[in-house]
Amino acid sequence: MRFINFKKTGIIALALAVGVFAAGCGSENAQGKQDLVFSKSQGPYSELFENGVKPILEKKGYKIVGKDMSDLLQADVALSEGEVDFNVEQHTAYMENFNNKQDGHLAALTPIPTVPAGIYPGAKNSLGDISDGAKVAVPNDASNTARAYALLQKAGWIKLDPNKDLSTVTQQDIIENPHHIQFTEMKSLNIPAVREDFDFIVITGSIVYNAKIDPSTALLTEDILPHLLLQLVVNEKDKDSQWAKDIVAAYHSEEFAEYMKKNNNGLWYVPEVK
Repeated sequence: MRFINFKKTGIIALALAVGVFAAGCGSENAQGKQDLVFSKSQGPYSELFENGVKPILEKKGYKIVGKDMSDLLQADVALSEGEVDFNVEQHTAYMENFNNKQDGHLAALTPIPTVPAGIYPGAKNSLGDISDGAKVAVPNDASNTARAYALLQKAGWIKLDPNKDLSTVTQQDIIENPHHIQFTEMKSLNIPAVREDFDFIVITGSIVYNAKIDPSTALLTEDILPHLLLQLVVNEKDKDSQWAKDIVAAYHSEEFAEYMKKNNNGLWYVPEVK
């Protein structure tokens, strides 16, 4: 009668099982994380990602879903807590402010196409129509207020204190206002609805898009400062991951460049890839 050495057989079986498991893990690790979640907003940046970048990543085997967020603060909290993997909605100035105030650890990986802020018609349709006591609406949140006043200086309507950083200027930094412009600082989302109450309005790109304002009607657009370029943002712990590198590569790809050539109606400023 043949006796089976159960002890030996068990060891062999265990070894085989460990080998199979290790092989499986090796395959998974080589491939990296494939299922990704991004924070999604009702605006141009999420739409650009879904239409122009997501298809490139799907060809690499990624499965990407958007998780709706009510605002950018909620999106950054979700990113910081690991509920989502990345977002494409903010510039460096906002991200750094979040990190400082919320003890966040978010990292910007690459600038991405950005819609510039612009001066748009209110009751008047030409920059030359600026008159004494003109009424101008500008956004009331810090970073966008500063870019609005920088843009108004570009128009030649005001002069700002040259010793102040353009990224942080306020109404108090205006040293010359020859037209005695009356500024009303208000929530960006509300400006389009009351544009006829003002001679001119200053609005940012996402507001232009959401309000369905034709970007070609801008009377003047800003020279986008580096800290106001939109960024691909991830949690700092993921900045060197393969999937993060692949998203950067997708934004830098020829395929995406071709997409932008075909789909940019003047709304987008596209940063140069270095």
